[in-house]
Amino acid sequence: MALEKILSIGGKPGLYKLLTQTRTGFVGESLIDGKRITVGMRNNVSVLSEIAIYTLEEEVPLRTVFQKIKEKEAGKKTAISHKAEKIQLEEYFFEVLPNYDEDRVYASDIKKIVQWYNLLVENGITDFEEAKDEEAAAEEE
Repeated sequence: MALEKILSIGGKPGLYKLLTQTRTGFVGESLIDGKRITVGMRNNVSVLSEIAIYTLEEEVPLRTVFQKIKEKEAGKKTAISHKAEKIQLEEYFFEVLPNYDEDRVYASDIKKIVQWYNLLVENGITDFEEAKDEEAAAEEE
């Protein structure tokens, strides 16, 4: 499953898999407990493939950050918990993304990234590479 089908919903813990769209929103399934919820258009929803992290030079897609964590952890869950102390989380993230913008990326953001990564790994979603077929097709046209 690609990150294009994984959602973060404001005010709801964890991540959700997009199941289907409805006239007034969509139906998502929690990656934590498998419960299904209906989400309206008024909710603050982010697709993981559209999220980026600020660095000193540019914005790095979240999928790239997840890929770097995957390489650091050899495809396993992170060595650090998302509940770790702020300084430990920042040190860990500095190892993953040394040029992240410390003024615009908060400890709460790092907590979410670590928590989301671990949740994705638990659910067997570890393909963080971009879909090359779609890019190649777009370049050929």
